[in-house]
Amino acid sequence: MSKIETTLTDMGITLPDAPAPAANYVPFVVTGNQVWVSGQISQGPDGLMIGKLGDDIDVNTGAAAAQACAISLLAQLKNACDGDLDRLVRVIKLVGMVNCTPDFTDQPKVINGASDFLVAALGDKGRHARSAVGVASLPMGVMVEIEAVFEIA
Repeated sequence: MSKIETTLTDMGITLPDAPAPAANYVPFVVTGNQVWVSGQISQGPDGLMIGKLGDDIDVNTGAAAAQACAISLLAQLKNACDGDLDRLVRVIKLVGMVNCTPDFTDQPKVINGASDFLVAALGDKGRHARSAVGVASLPMGVMVEIEAVFEIA
């Protein structure tokens, strides 16, 4: 078990199997020392995390959905690294999309669910550049979708 997975276990997190693509794309692309992971939707152990922020979903629930996306990102990264998460050098960038009403302005607080989780799990390797944007809808009505770029050794 990698050091990162040991930390995750200590946090009570077990990485799921990496989700399969839902359409005509690959889950990640490795180019040089970077891994570009396709958008991961908010899906927890009980299924899809559906809803619209600012309507029927509050910020804390949205942040939990963002954390679920980050867990899926790490699962994809593990696959890209042939099972060895300790190859991670750093998280470079996240792009977080929040399914929200037009007047909702707390997208950064929602995506903090992913950012805070990655820093807690990875330490300084988890610090990253980031975008947090609101969108009118997301696939299957999920709350959050996040894509990422990682540097690996």
